[in-house]
Amino acid sequence: MQVNRFLLTFAVMAATIMQVLDTTITNVALPHMAGELGATSDSISWVLTAYVVAASIFMPLTGYLTDRLGRRRYLLISIAGFVVASGLCGLASGLYEMVAFRFLQGVFGAALVPLSQAIMVETFPAAERGKAMAIWGMGVMVAPIVGPSLGGYLTEAINWRWTFYINLPMGILSLLLAARYVPTTEVKQRRMDWYGFAALSLAIAALQLVLDRGQQEDWFGSNQIRIAAVLSAAGLIAFIWHTLRARGPLLFNLGVFKDRNFTVACLIMGAMGLGMFGGMLLQPLFLENLLAYSALAAGLALVPRGVGTFLTMSVAGRLAGKLNPKWMVLPGVLLSMAGSYLMTRYTAQVGWQALVLPLLLQGMGMGLIFVPLSTLAFSTIAPSSAAEAAGIYSLIRSLGTAIGISVVSSFFARTTQAQWSLLRGHIDPFNPAVHNYLQQEPAHAPGIALLAQEVGLQAQLTAFISSFWLITVSFLVMLPLVLLLRSERTQIGTAPLIAE
Repeated sequence: MQVNRFLLTFAVMAATIMQVLDTTITNVALPHMAGELGATSDSISWVLTAYVVAASIFMPLTGYLTDRLGRRRYLLISIAGFVVASGLCGLASGLYEMVAFRFLQGVFGAALVPLSQAIMVETFPAAERGKAMAIWGMGVMVAPIVGPSLGGYLTEAINWRWTFYINLPMGILSLLLAARYVPTTEVKQRRMDWYGFAALSLAIAALQLVLDRGQQEDWFGSNQIRIAAVLSAAGLIAFIWHTLRARGPLLFNLGVFKDRNFTVACLIMGAMGLGMFGGMLLQPLFLENLLAYSALAAGLALVPRGVGTFLTMSVAGRLAGKLNPKWMVLPGVLLSMAGSYLMTRYTAQVGWQALVLPLLLQGMGMGLIFVPLSTLAFSTIAPSSAAEAAGIYSLIRSLGTAIGISVVSSFFARTTQAQWSLLRGHIDPFNPAVHNYLQQEPAHAPGIALLAQEVGLQAQLTAFISSFWLITVSFLVMLPLVLLLRSERTQIGTAPLIAE
C-alpha cells in the first residue's frame, strides 16, 4: 500500500510540476524563439498569452468534466493532451502554429493542478494529509522558481525547443503511473451552465488580454485595450446577473463567499499574486539587466528562495494538525515582507552574498503561507460546496497572479521612464558635475555615451527599488486580512485544499 501511494504521489506530482513549470520555463527562450519563427519581439509574447488565457478559461470546467468523465479518466486525458501539445509546440515552424499549440497546451493543462491536489487529498488519511499537501505544495511553489534557470540552460546548451520536449519523458511516465495507480471515481450526470461559462470565459479572456498586452499597447490609449476592457466588464456583469437569477445548473455557487474564512483567504491569495509573482518577475530582471548576470547565473542566484520555500513547507507539513494554520500564515507574511524590505536596500554594486538573505526570507514566508492558507480557506466550507469553492479559489489565484504581474511590470516601466526624464533634466553643460565627469574622458563622445548609460542605469535602479517597496506594501496590506481569519482550531485535512 505504501509503495502504491508513493507511486501515485510521484505520478500526480510529475503532472503538477510539468504544468506549473511551463508557465515560466519558456520566458527566457522567447528571443531565440522569435528569431527562428520569424516573429517580432511584440508578437512573440502571444506565446505566453495564449497559454495563460486557455488555462484560465478552461479551469472553471474542471468540476463539470470531472463529474462527467470521472477523475481518473479526465486526469489521463489531460496528461496525454498536454504531452501531445508540448511535442507539437517543439515542432512548430511558425508563430501561428506555436500560438495555436500553446493554446491547446493550456486547454489540457488547466485541470492538472486541481486534479492532482484533489487526488492527494483523497489518497492520504487525515493524519498524514498536511504532510502530503506540503510535499505537493513544494512542486507548485518551486517549479516556477526553477523554470527560468532551467529554460535558460536548455536554450543555451541545446535549443529552445527543448523547453517543450522536456515535458515528454516526464509526461509519459506520469501517464503510465497514473493509469496504473490512480483509482477510478464514479461518473455523475450533470448539466452544464453553458451561458454562465460563456460569460465568464469572455470576462477572463478579455481581462487577460488587457493585463498581458496593456503595457505594450499603452493601456487605455489603445482601442484594442479599451474594447477588451469593456468586453471583460460586460462578461463579468452578465455572469453575476445570470448566477444570481438562474434557477437551473450553475457554474459556481457564489454563496460560498458568505463564509468569512474562504472570502478572506481568497483576498490574501489574490494579493499574493503581486507579492510573490511580481517579485519573481523583477528579481531575474534585476540580476540580468542591472548586475549583468547571465540567464543561468541569475537562475542559480535565485536558488535560496526555493530552498527557503522547501524548508518551511517541510515544517508546515510536520506542524499540520498540531498548530492552528493561522499562526503559520501570519509569520509567513511577516517573513515575506521582511525579505521584500531588504530588497529595497539593493544597490548597483550589491554582491551575491547580500542577495541570499532577502531571497531566503521571502521563500520561507511563501512556504508558510501557501498550504496553511489553503487549509483555512476550506476548513469551514460545507462539503456540498467544496467543488464550487475549489473552482473559485483556483480562478482567483490565477487571476491574482496575472493582475500582480501586470501591475508590477507596468509600475516598473513607468517609474523607469519618469526617473529617466527626471535625471536627464540635470544633464546640461552648465552643471559643474557634468562638466567634471566629461573632462575625465579623453574624448567627449565616449564620455557622453557613458553618461547616458549611467543615467539609464540609475533610472532602472530607482524603479527596481520603488517596485520592491510596492511589493513590501502589498504584504503589509495582507496583515490585517490574516487577523480576520477565524482563530479556532480547524480540522486540517477534512476538506479539499485546492489552491490553483
